[in-house]
Amino acid sequence: MQKYLLVGLGNIGPKYEETRHNIGFKVLDLLAKEENTSFESEKLGDICKIKIKGRSVTLLKPNTFMNLSGKAIKYWLEKENISLENLLVITDDIHIDFGTFRIKAKGSAGGHNGLKDTEAKLNTSTYPRFRFGVGSQFSKGRQVDYVLGEWSTEEEHDLSFRLHDATAALKSFVFSGLSQTMNTFNGKMEK
Repeated sequence: MQKYLLVGLGNIGPKYEETRHNIGFKVLDLLAKEENTSFESEKLGDICKIKIKGRSVTLLKPNTFMNLSGKAIKYWLEKENISLENLLVITDDIHIDFGTFRIKAKGSAGGHNGLKDTEAKLNTSTYPRFRFGVGSQFSKGRQVDYVLGEWSTEEEHDLSFRLHDATAALKSFVFSGLSQTMNTFNGKMEK
């Protein structure tokens, strides 16, 4: 049976819950809700196991904080014996317009510390990633405040339906594969 690991990057604790940096957690929380299940704390993260069209899927929200995400990802890949091509890491991206998806088979960390650590721990940049655009509405030197800041009222409104698109993309990754998912979901948000 094919097994998958879907990882949402974020920071643990109520202080970070509604921040842009936690979009990975938010996407997985909605997917778990759609599947009528919830997360349990296990080694290095909160875990939830679901089935998508008969395929075994582990959802992981690392509890190592963003900058050390790779440790949890490596542990769960090895524990569940999941191949790199069946890993998908969901993260925020300030270089992409708000609500835009960029799903790729590989790539650079692009300055994202969670991806940098993942790359270092896995010793490769060749693993699928799902970048969820959060925009870049911040002034010079305010990047950290922006990604650790909460969503604007307008973003909150658009986010609710864009999150549903994101969970549809995750399901597509599992049952249709990376290429089909990229063709279907990459690009700007439809208003």
